[in-house]
Amino acid sequence: MSVHTVTAAEAIERLAQFDAVIDARSEDEYAEDHLPGAVNWPSLNNQERHEIGTMYKQVSPFEANKRGAARVAANIARHIERDVLDKPRHWQPLVYCWRGGKRSGSLAHILGQIGFRVSVIEGGYKAFRTAVLAALPALAARLEYRVVCGPTGAGKTRLLHALEAAGAQVLDLEGLASHRSSVLGLIPGQPQPTQKAFDTLVWDRLRRFDPARPVFVESESKKVGNVAVPQALIERMRASGCLRLELAQDERVKLLLEDYDFFVQDPALFCQRLGALSELRGQAVVQGWQDEVAAGRIENVVRELLVQHYDPGYAASIRRNFSGYAQARVIEPADRSPAAMAALAERIVRER
Repeated sequence: MSVHTVTAAEAIERLAQFDAVIDARSEDEYAEDHLPGAVNWPSLNNQERHEIGTMYKQVSPFEANKRGAARVAANIARHIERDVLDKPRHWQPLVYCWRGGKRSGSLAHILGQIGFRVSVIEGGYKAFRTAVLAALPALAARLEYRVVCGPTGAGKTRLLHALEAAGAQVLDLEGLASHRSSVLGLIPGQPQPTQKAFDTLVWDRLRRFDPARPVFVESESKKVGNVAVPQALIERMRASGCLRLELAQDERVKLLLEDYDFFVQDPALFCQRLGALSELRGQAVVQGWQDEVAAGRIENVVRELLVQHYDPGYAASIRRNFSGYAQARVIEPADRSPAAMAALAERIVRER
C-alpha cells in the first residue's frame, strides 16, 4: 500500500506533478469550488450524502456508517471500472474530500492497495481554501499592473484579448466571472461561478504570472456581477498606472451591438434587463427605452444608454477610484475591428 499525506501547501506546490487530481466530494460540493483541474469521483453523491447524514442524526451513527460504507464501496468500484483500469502502475493521483478525510481516505486506500502511489490532502478542500485566501494578498502585491480604462463600448475586453494574443500577460476578470460587469452584463447561458470558485480562478491566474512582466487588467469595480474581486487585488489595481482607451461614439455603439448581439436577437430579454434600471433612471425613461426596443430601434437605445447612463457614471467612478487615471496615456485603435485592436496591442507590447 502506498498512500501519503501532504499538506495543502505541498499539494499546491506539486499540483502539476500529479497525474490526476480527484475530488471525492459530492457533485454539489465540487460545483461550488474545487482544485484547478480536479475531476469529480464522488464517494457519496448528493442524494446519498443527504440520506446518510439524515440517518446519522435520526437513527444512529453506527447504522449510518454501515450504509455509508456500502454506498462508498459501490461508488469506488464504479470509478475504478470507468477510469482506473487503463492506468499504468506509475500513475500518481492526488485525492481530497471536504476536511475529515473519510471519503478521500476510502478511495485512496483502495487505489493504494492496487499499487498506485496516492497522495491525500491533509485537511481536504477546507485546508486548500484557507491556503488560497492566505496567498491572494501576496500574489496580488508582487505584480505590476497596467489598468486598461475607457468608457463602455470602447473595446477594453477586445483589447485585452488582443494583448494576450500578442504575448502579454492578461488578467480577464470578466472572463473568469462570466459577466460583463454591468446591470446588463449577465451572459445568457453562462452562469457565474460561486465566490469561492472565482477566488480560486483568480488565485490560479495570479500564481502563474511572471512578476518581471506587467499584467494588463480592465478597470473593474469591486464586484463583477455577483462575485467580488479580492480586496488586495482591487486595491493594487486602483493604485496602478492606467491606459485610457478611446473610441468614437459611433464605433462604440456598433461594438456594443456586436458584443451584445443576444439582446438584438431577443428584444424581450433586453427589455427585461432594462427594467433593472428603473430605480436609477426612472420608470418613464426606462419605459421609453423598452418601447424603442419593441419598435426595433435598438441602436437608438444603445446610444442613449451610453450618453445618459454609462458615460456619466463611468467618468465619475474612474476618477474617484483609480489614482493613475489623470496621468493615463491615451491609446486609440483605428476602429473597433479585431485587426485594429491587434495592431494597437502590438504597439503597446513593443512600447512597454
